[in-house]
Amino acid sequence: MVLDPQRWLELRRFRSLLESGAMSLSEISRETGLDRKTVRKYLSAPGPATPPRRSPTGQSRARVIDEFAPVIDSMLRAEILMKAAVIHERLAAEYGFTGNYQRTKLYVQEARPRIAEELGITPKELAGMHRRFEVIPGAQAQVDWGDEGKILAHMGIGKVYSFHMTLSYSRDPFCCFTTSQDLQTFFDCHRRAFAHFGGAPMTIVYDRTKTVVRRHVAPGEAVPLHPEAVGFAGHYDFDIDVLAAYRPQGKGRVERQVLIVRDHVLSGRSFSSIEEMDAAFAAWVPRRRAQIHKTHREVIAERAARDHAALKPLPPTPYLVAERQLRHVGKDCLVAFDGNLYSVPARRVRPRQLVEIRATKTQVMLHSTLALAGGSTLLAAHPRAVGRGARVVDETHWDGLPTGKGRRTTTGDIPLQPRHERPAGQDASPLQALLNRAAATQVEVGRRPLSVYDELTGTRPFTTHRATKETS
Repeated sequence: MVLDPQRWLELRRFRSLLESGAMSLSEISRETGLDRKTVRKYLSAPGPATPPRRSPTGQSRARVIDEFAPVIDSMLRAEILMKAAVIHERLAAEYGFTGNYQRTKLYVQEARPRIAEELGITPKELAGMHRRFEVIPGAQAQVDWGDEGKILAHMGIGKVYSFHMTLSYSRDPFCCFTTSQDLQTFFDCHRRAFAHFGGAPMTIVYDRTKTVVRRHVAPGEAVPLHPEAVGFAGHYDFDIDVLAAYRPQGKGRVERQVLIVRDHVLSGRSFSSIEEMDAAFAAWVPRRRAQIHKTHREVIAERAARDHAALKPLPPTPYLVAERQLRHVGKDCLVAFDGNLYSVPARRVRPRQLVEIRATKTQVMLHSTLALAGGSTLLAAHPRAVGRGARVVDETHWDGLPTGKGRRTTTGDIPLQPRHERPAGQDASPLQALLNRAAATQVEVGRRPLSVYDELTGTRPFTTHRATKETS
């Protein structure tokens, strides 16, 4: 390959860096987009560096890409953020372009700002572009979900998700498959990833998922984190890094892994269980680690060994993630959670009292919001119900409540015993007799004139107005 003078002048700047050992031929090749052999030819040859030869006419030899420059410009005018890889692919497929991708990428880098200026697009509107970054071993991992759809619909499983964690330095992957994205599942996948890598990174990058972020805030404001995410990160001693909204490029390593796993592990295959899908990923990992990564140009396994060695050791006990909610106690001493009812002790609560629910994947624990005798807050613990509409009750929680066993009824057909036949000492008062409708008609009531009451009270006899008139 013969360089034009401009490219030769750019390349000559790297000669001192190469001679001092600050940069290698491969690094200069990646920086300039030139082939490694070309870099060696112009920078490693003995003697003073000389400019490239010109054509017999004295003009610089034309580049292959220059012939296709108008086509590339038209593509950028149609879509200013079109990727250089897409442009190169279309040039080769539709226009017979035979040049390499690096040459296309360099031209696109030069042309994009010029075309944007022609179109009146400001740098702010080019926000889709981003700066590549590198990290040291063990410094960072990135996490993301993938939606694998109805891949197990024939087994009665409606939706399958893939959880991904990628170590940023080596691009060493971890993936597992689940049927839920809830809080407990999310952090259970973290524990499996840490066991896979043999430790925890210093930082994990997330997007604004509800299992990490408590609520969304305006740009520039501090992001409030989910309490369980804070507790989990503190237990495993890593920092949480939440990306800005609508900036998936910040975790492009794991975003790319979602597609790679989908293509290499799931594509064209059928599975009958989540376990089979996990086993398929585990079988593919050694092949992935044996590959040379196209970005850092090293075997992934060799770089992963340095990454794993720098990870933080795992604590001796795992962190128990619990979903926490407040609920009211019903008058029946039952608390509703996730479509099911769970009992609490009647002697330790009151109706409408607030209790805290701490739910794991297998257990539901109900706690008082205030410390009880002895400092404990636990009221009850139950196995978590499967499905909805279940009642999980400990019968001892209802001790002391009325059972209804003392209630009696009668049809009124029991004959009343005569007074002289009643056993001695039995209460035979009229009030007791009134309790039986059949006996009520047999109660003797005394009859006496009203004048008797007038004499007893010393009042005048009661007379009507009419009777007074007749007397007068």
